[in-house]
Amino acid sequence: MIQQTTRRNARQSAIRIFAQEYSDANLPEEGSGEYDPSFIITKLGAKINRALIGGVIDRLERREGDNGPSYNGHLRDATGGTHRFNIAAFQPELHADIEELLHRFEAGDRFLMMVVGKARWFESDDGGIFTSFRAEEFSVVERETYVRWLVDTAAATLRRLDAQVASLESDLTPAGLEAAGVPRDLVDGMILARGHYGEFDAEIYRVGVLQGLQMAMNTSGNFEAAPPESFDVQPTTTTEPQQSTVMDGVPFTPTTSSEPDGNVDDVIKTAISIADQGQGVPYDSLVLAAVQAGFSRLVAEDAIDDLRDVKCEIIEPRFGFFQILE
Repeated sequence: MIQQTTRRNARQSAIRIFAQEYSDANLPEEGSGEYDPSFIITKLGAKINRALIGGVIDRLERREGDNGPSYNGHLRDATGGTHRFNIAAFQPELHADIEELLHRFEAGDRFLMMVVGKARWFESDDGGIFTSFRAEEFSVVERETYVRWLVDTAAATLRRLDAQVASLESDLTPAGLEAAGVPRDLVDGMILARGHYGEFDAEIYRVGVLQGLQMAMNTSGNFEAAPPESFDVQPTTTTEPQQSTVMDGVPFTPTTSSEPDGNVDDVIKTAISIADQGQGVPYDSLVLAAVQAGFSRLVAEDAIDDLRDVKCEIIEPRFGFFQILE
């Protein structure tokens, strides 16, 4: 395991947050004094100065500058969103370890990684806010550690979701929010978020929680596959053999069997190895191949995410297209 630890005085707590919530945030709060912390305020009222983020490494590159090299990386988490992090030229104590990971990445290795990072943002000329993190510590982790992070982050997100719902029926004051059940540590951020973002649909964050928990259950081996979806298929009366069909380059054979044929991971990887001509295989084609083998669409989608984000056996070199990780 690679890990860097740097001692800081009076640091803000590292918030657990999924990529979707952080990337949607566009409200910075600058510290008023020289040593006062600055924050990014999310739609759910989280005040992010530092965060603990995790996911599979999706991008890592070195950039040469006048002051020395810097490094940019992307972590894809269970929500499908991307956390962006940076290691600056003025952080030479981290360079040797990130170089080791860069060599692994460039050799085709993919791995789960966790980063403690300081919130950063960039404002474009048209006023857009783009968020990222400056890494303070990082570590390659095992699946069990990632699962714990998924569960903790899901719980923290649900807590903010519950607070956001409670805030909608209360006065937007500290006393009113606390009376409505909003935890005291979320009150300040909730007031700022409600005033800036107004009304919005929080369902995407609930979906992210479900995605995180589903991945955690799949990884820990406690997830029971859902039953195959019900299809209105007429029974065949012919004795002729069924014909193989090709859909988006993936061969499959129509079936009326309700029992899954083999292991869903093997079905997906086999479909990729057969159909990939160097450009990857479309997502829908892989789902179709799994469904035709008797698995439900939900099981197929979860398996693709798991193979990419947790088991690191397939990659998504461009959006919606998948290849076997050699």
